[in-house]
Amino acid sequence: MGSYSHILAGFSLSFRHRCELRQLLDNTPPGLNILGLDPTVLLSSGISSLALDFDGVLAGHGFLAPFPEAVTWMKRCETVFGGDRIFILSNKPTDARRQWFAEHFPAMRFISGVRKKPYPDGLEKTGELAGVPLSSIMMVDDRLLTGCLAALIAGARPCYIRHPYVSFKHRPLAELFFWKLRVMERLFVRLISLF
Repeated sequence: MGSYSHILAGFSLSFRHRCELRQLLDNTPPGLNILGLDPTVLLSSGISSLALDFDGVLAGHGFLAPFPEAVTWMKRCETVFGGDRIFILSNKPTDARRQWFAEHFPAMRFISGVRKKPYPDGLEKTGELAGVPLSSIMMVDDRLLTGCLAALIAGARPCYIRHPYVSFKHRPLAELFFWKLRVMERLFVRLISLF
């Protein structure tokens, strides 16, 4: 299966968590992006650590740095949670992105050396590094069958970003591919929830 085993895992493991995925899909507002997440509200609801996807959540696909409004939001999160409780859990943790975070958010860490989402390894490592129970970690992701599913498997809290950041001008083919993939995931979740 090689490096694509996480894709097959997404489809097979989603059936086991089909009811939770459908509930997450149905209960997430269509326009939700990270700016709709108030860090103080999250903290008061029992969240003590954040795991953030990058592409779609902090910037469009292929960008080296988060969009300016995402940077402002991350600064608010850093004030509330502390930078050492915020992690980047991306299936594409590039060196350029690591360098940007090292310069701008040095306390925030990338999770690496683990199987790709939807495997729960990255969230388990997040819990170990943050020193918090998995149930108090929120995984913020724009994909149902990767980060959100990983959160359900791990016992963390999924936050589904229904209105991800995209830039068709910057990477039109990649953005179109992932836009279609998100649509297919939603249809797939609706379909399997009928069984």
